[in-house]
Amino acid sequence: MIPGFKPLVSTSPHIKDKVSVRGIMLAVVIALIPATASGVYLFGLHALLVVVASITSAVISEFLGYKAMGKKFTMDGSAVITGLLLALCLPPTVPIWMPVVGSSFAILIGKCAFGGLGQNIFNPALVGRAFLTLSWPALMTTWVSPFDGVSTATPLGEWHAGHGYTPVENLFFGNVAGCIGETSALAILIGGIFLIAMKYVDWRTPLSYIGTVGILMWLLGEPPLFHIFAGGLFLGAFFMATDYVTSPVTKTGRVVFGVGAGLLVVMIRMYGGFPEGVCYSILIMNGFTPLIDRFTRPKVYGVMKKREGGK
Repeated sequence: MIPGFKPLVSTSPHIKDKVSVRGIMLAVVIALIPATASGVYLFGLHALLVVVASITSAVISEFLGYKAMGKKFTMDGSAVITGLLLALCLPPTVPIWMPVVGSSFAILIGKCAFGGLGQNIFNPALVGRAFLTLSWPALMTTWVSPFDGVSTATPLGEWHAGHGYTPVENLFFGNVAGCIGETSALAILIGGIFLIAMKYVDWRTPLSYIGTVGILMWLLGEPPLFHIFAGGLFLGAFFMATDYVTSPVTKTGRVVFGVGAGLLVVMIRMYGGFPEGVCYSILIMNGFTPLIDRFTRPKVYGVMKKREGGK
């Protein structure tokens, strides 16, 4: 021991970076602006009210949850992201009380029940969406056409019922029925590329996720672009499967996560009772994240393997 030297022992992580949690969350909000603006433009003022109600409920719920746990509440932006993502994966026709209930459940059960930010196992926004779908399935499967508000089915719903495929250009620009922030693949892609360019998101997860769905659907005789652009695959791949807390930390693990989630989407769409499978595919893979990290962690050099017999 060097005289006068006092070692400082602290908890991980030991790698420091100038980017703060608040800065990352702000970047995600900026990346979600195109999808949000597209949803409000296509579906009208009620869609905006759903977004505002969901975000407000999420922030208030986190404040109350932290207060109940005896923890200090800081406005780091994570609750805003949860509320915004939940709103974007809701039908534009839901009553205002639904995003309020869904966001509260997402924060209090999906996040605070595990200890708060960084300790939750599952993506909170998807926990809230799954809860709403199981509790009020009729309201969560009521869709309208953009602009005119006429009741109709989503492109995946039409396909699942055997009514053919919606033109890819409609899916790309968003002129279809669907969730508030999932209809325009272009708007989501703009935000996703922004996050990748800023290095807030690893390209491996969305590429392996989307690529797996496209390749498998092509092998099964389905038009890959239709299944890539339809539904919530883009929003899930860029903004939910890449969640820092609930996705693998290793590069190989992120590929495994994406491939597994893509496989589940294909299985649910092709052989399940639902036309969509993004929500449950990510939640299921969230549960496997610790196992994926365990088997994909890099080799530690300088450490000898234990020999047989314990020597």
